Amino acid sequence: MMLAKFSVKNYRGFSKRIEWDLSTPNNYEFNTEIIRNGVIKNGIIYGPNGSGKTNFGLALFDIVNHLAQRWKKPDYYANFIYVGNMNAPVEFEYTFKDADRTINYCYSKNSIGQLLTEKLTVDDQKIFERTNRKFDIDTDEFPMENVTKRNLKDNANFVSIINFLLTSYPLAKNHYLIALLQFVNSMLWFRCLDTREFIGLDLAPTNLDEYFIQNNLVEDFSEFLKQVSGQEYQFVKPRPNDKLLVCKIGGKDVLFDPIISTGTNALMLLYFWIQKMKSASFVFIDEFDAFYHFKLAFEVCKRLFALDCQVFTSSHNTYLMTNDLLRPDCNFIVNNNMIKPLSACTKKELRFGHNIEKLFRGNAFCV
Repeated sequence: MMLAKFSVKNYRGFSKRIEWDLSTPNNYEFNTEIIRNGVIKNGIIYGPNGSGKTNFGLALFDIVNHLAQRWKKPDYYANFIYVGNMNAPVEFEYTFKDADRTINYCYSKNSIGQLLTEKLTVDDQKIFERTNRKFDIDTDEFPMENVTKRNLKDNANFVSIINFLLTSYPLAKNHYLIALLQFVNSMLWFRCLDTREFIGLDLAPTNLDEYFIQNNLVEDFSEFLKQVSGQEYQFVKPRPNDKLLVCKIGGKDVLFDPIISTGTNALMLLYFWIQKMKSASFVFIDEFDAFYHFKLAFEVCKRLFALDCQVFTSSHNTYLMTNDLLRPDCNFIVNNNMIKPLSACTKKELRFGHNIEKLFRGNAFCV
């Protein structure tokens, strides 16, 4: 399953509906591995400061807050609603696709994140819909008594209808609700700026040193640093109960964490999440290269985009805006309450040989 389309309205800085469509790639004949089953698998989102890159990434992961039993951002619902329309709900819509079906899930929430409405359709067939006036459900698939329907319509405890159905009915292994939950449970958002933050995939924050030691990853982490950044560290072989990484410098044992740069610290976090991404479905890394040299960011992107899951990042680094890495339909610009691929921001026919970064710096793209 893949995320094919997402939209949100009245969320933080997005006063109007903003839609991100990953299901309409162009017919480029290069970097075709970036497209899977007609859906864009990898991409980078650019935009001026304050254009909404971070907020858009956070909006994508709202679904994790009420469907998944995973780690959540504690302050997620602070400043949740667009301040110019505080009385209106925040509206979300997701479209997921796999080889056999299309799942559309839309819902709305109030200012503190409580569910107000929900609607689920599968291949354009309505499964259920709950508004403040009615509750409808496909009773052929989910038979239920009238009292249950009334309680779900009132929804005094703001429970998700999807979670109720998942826990109340025996479902086949390949049922669309199980597939949807597995996808959402495996979503991951993270960033490493002044503080490390993440949403989804894992259950709690992890001590990275201890994780590397317990999972016998110290040598592999050392090789990772050498390959992507050229840094060579000789780590002391840890003992089973050690909790901190130690490296040798000038023949002396030195704790690793206090001596590393901000960029190496960010690489350490990235390496940790790459291990976890082997079971991820959808990943969004906010400002992933904030502390990286521009060439290092390119090497990191190649590794990320080679993963099996959908991976997207936000960045200001236009060195990454090249057909050697992605394609014009996989580089997105967010601005003025819109998000569009480069290929939709110009009338010029873009080809593999074009210098996309030079065109961008020359204001050839307009959202």
